[in-house]
Amino acid sequence: MDANSVIFGVWFLIGAALVFWMQAGFAMVEAGFTRAKNAGNIIMKNLMDFCIGTVMFILIGFSLLLGEDFVGLIGKPGFDIITSYKDFDWSSFVFNLVFCATTATIVSGAMAERTKFLSYCIYSAVISAFIYPVEAHWIWGGGWLSQLGFHDFAGSCAIHMVGGISALIGAAILGPRIGKFSKRTGKPHAIPGHNLTIGALGVFILWLGWYGFNGAAATSVDQLASIFVTTTIAPAIATVVCMIFTWIKYGKPDVSMCLNASLAGLVAITAPCDVTDAMGATVIGAVAGLLVVFGVWLLDYKLKVDDPVGAVAVHMMNGIWGTFATGLFATKTAPGSEINGLFYGGGFKQLGLQCVGILSVAAWTAVTITIVFLVIKATVGLRVSEEEELMGLDVKEHGLSSAYADFMPAGNMFYSAGTSIETLLGDVPVDKAIEVVKRTTPAATKKPVEVDTNAPKLSKVTIICKQSKFDDLKYALNEIGVSGLTVTQVLGCGTQKGMTTKYRGAELDVVLLPKIKIEVVVSAVPVDEVIETAKKVLYTGNIGDGKIFVFDVEDVVKVRTGEVGFDALQGDD
Repeated sequence: MDANSVIFGVWFLIGAALVFWMQAGFAMVEAGFTRAKNAGNIIMKNLMDFCIGTVMFILIGFSLLLGEDFVGLIGKPGFDIITSYKDFDWSSFVFNLVFCATTATIVSGAMAERTKFLSYCIYSAVISAFIYPVEAHWIWGGGWLSQLGFHDFAGSCAIHMVGGISALIGAAILGPRIGKFSKRTGKPHAIPGHNLTIGALGVFILWLGWYGFNGAAATSVDQLASIFVTTTIAPAIATVVCMIFTWIKYGKPDVSMCLNASLAGLVAITAPCDVTDAMGATVIGAVAGLLVVFGVWLLDYKLKVDDPVGAVAVHMMNGIWGTFATGLFATKTAPGSEINGLFYGGGFKQLGLQCVGILSVAAWTAVTITIVFLVIKATVGLRVSEEEELMGLDVKEHGLSSAYADFMPAGNMFYSAGTSIETLLGDVPVDKAIEVVKRTTPAATKKPVEVDTNAPKLSKVTIICKQSKFDDLKYALNEIGVSGLTVTQVLGCGTQKGMTTKYRGAELDVVLLPKIKIEVVVSAVPVDEVIETAKKVLYTGNIGDGKIFVFDVEDVVKVRTGEVGFDALQGDD
């Protein structure tokens, strides 16, 4: 074996590892673009997607994909990985396994937040064992499409279109999430994901993994470099085009849509990455950037299919586009390319072959996955109950209070049962504190009691304001003698329902904006002075400056000393 073969053999396995790492990217995108109450369920699905896929690929999937060809339709079933391990093609197994897992995980995003975990495990297993291996055999295993000359270098059709079609059919049969569409008007309601940062991290992980996804099968340095170029240009152009388009259409560049556009460009270039040049990659990416926006709009406003992460727009539509675009932009100027597309003087031959591949694989996928989903729905059930969906799948499906410790209910779970109050430090032991006596008004007692009408009035002032104004307000209140503050980060809006905005093209009816709530109880400092100080600091003249609420306070008790009323609000000398 020459050095070149050794180098590319190692790179082949490194590429497989990069594709495996894309599972982390898919998990982060799906978790970030959905709600926190389902994050644990989504992580579990993406973990089991690969693990169940491995089991099924060992049992049957690998042999159906790369076994001895039978009339161009299917590979001969076998257990060579067990019976002939010494002579087994280990590299090919690992490489095709990680690709197989990618197909199944695409479906997860479109059906997120309302699918039974058991049902997910079943259809993921069927995709890995049968649906994907059969059509992939047609394309990569010596089947009839490869014999005709159909070209899909890394899987726009075999992986992304198949996963996207499965996602569309599954989401349609499953139905939308509760509250996604108005029962009265049918208008889609935006349900933003809980962590855009995690979603963005997932996109960057996927982009990195895509260099292995597209480039692992390269056979020369020139071809590998050219694949890297096209795999970089297409998503970059797609993202820029999407940013400009959403900026014009919605008034602001849509962050989540641009993240999806990056993935759309990667999906679209996957089939022709080895046979296109820079210009072809540019056009493919530009169309992908527009197509992903159209896809989300189509599902939300026309098909009424709820796809939380945009899997159908990214994978199905751009999988189809990338496969079709191969027949348009293939060029023999690309290293190792032997075909020319329509726009490079090749006529309609390759374009026709691409269309045949798209239609045949789409038909196979649609029929088989529909049967799978309907059987699951009729037996174990496909969707969780309304109660489970509202509570979140983390709780009901996995017994997990939350994937985030900060969101878990406070209580004994955070402290051992033996924790003693004596372990808490203080100047005054609790048993030495002055007894607290509740002061009552005459109306609350049988016998009239004397009430000190000259006692200083106690007032509570609650201020809701922008986070950016907190420091200025804190210093201003301190200047007038108000030093005791209780501060809480809150979400809210006034009667104007927050600013008008859109999320992935759907309008947010009520935007809960991040605010700061400051609470103070005053006696020595006149309440009017507190109000005027806050108004002066917070005023900008724009909607969202905040509000000030004033309440009468009946009494105050200082726990440590037992002091009440005015005295309880004074600091220690």
